[in-house]
Amino acid sequence: MNRKYLYIGLRILFVIAAVVLGIFAVYFIGRLIIPFIIGFFIALIINPLVDWLQVKTKMPRGFAVLTSIIIILAVISAAITLLVNEIISGFTYLSNIVPEHYRTFNDYMEDVYLTKIAPMYESLLALFRDLDPSQRSTLLESMQFMGEKLTDAFSSLLQSLGNGLYFIIKKLPSMATIFIISLLAAFFISKDWTRVVLSMNKRIPQHVHSKINQIYEGLQNALLGFLKAEFKLTFISAVTVFIGLSIMRVDHALTIALIIWIVDFLPYLGSILVIGPWAIYSFSTGDIFLGVGLSILYGLIVLQRQLIKPKILSSSIGISPLLTLLTMYIGFKLVGVLGIVLGPLTFIIMKILHEVGTFQYIWNFILGKKKQQSPSEVDK
Repeated sequence: MNRKYLYIGLRILFVIAAVVLGIFAVYFIGRLIIPFIIGFFIALIINPLVDWLQVKTKMPRGFAVLTSIIIILAVISAAITLLVNEIISGFTYLSNIVPEHYRTFNDYMEDVYLTKIAPMYESLLALFRDLDPSQRSTLLESMQFMGEKLTDAFSSLLQSLGNGLYFIIKKLPSMATIFIISLLAAFFISKDWTRVVLSMNKRIPQHVHSKINQIYEGLQNALLGFLKAEFKLTFISAVTVFIGLSIMRVDHALTIALIIWIVDFLPYLGSILVIGPWAIYSFSTGDIFLGVGLSILYGLIVLQRQLIKPKILSSSIGISPLLTLLTMYIGFKLVGVLGIVLGPLTFIIMKILHEVGTFQYIWNFILGKKKQQSPSEVDK
């Protein structure tokens, strides 16, 4: 066998092994140090504010970091307080009107039973009496099978909801611990940010450092752009809901729009969790106007998201609308709903790695080619 092709095959195996081991290392090590990863991103977010406080107030770096964390926590706490107050007032209103609506719904269901279901039941019972014994037995077995399946499905749903609630409650202490450690990590990382960056700059070669900076800036822009796009989409949906509910003269439209805004961050499900049951209830209680209005409102939300999502994502993460739509579709077909998010992000990461020459470097390594230095690197 040609030794050249043997070396190429060995290098390919080495690259594959390195990628697989790298993925496993990132996954397992990331699970162990997740508070420090969160702390790093918090430090990354607050650094501009920390630098501004340092320049404007001449305060020490550590005190500027502590002040920045306190300011951000205060702003988040104030926003959550206002949101909770608005939601509480909305739920107080709902608690006053829901019993009345429940009685109306109960009366409606009784009327439906007496006028439609009971006569239908009598007709089926008469039809059942006319069947021969073998047909009765087959029908009873089919009904029993369907009843068991429905019972199992309902039990599984209740069990899943209970397990999910138990899991959240069980994880609350560990989540609080992660949050506290993340804040402490963010404080120390941001406090020593300048020193760490200068130390890394001294130890990393200049050409490697420039590549790392390009990857870092590209990933930062892509992730921030994606979050910005999702915020825009959910905000537009919330504004649409508020305007629609206001036109329909629904009380506490702002509270409902805020709730739908929060729920809308859930992929695939989103606003249907609130609008769907509400529309069904409205139709069942005879409020056709509200039911039709809610159905049209949900249709508008779905339509506008499908129309503007590729455009907003493309403008935020820097790829064309057609490519954004293609990567979303491929991601959805490969990994399901989560692929709608992972598809564009994966493409962006691949694009950044291609631009900085990572794939070309790997290909040259596989073929055994030496890196060609640019004139600026030769002068150095």
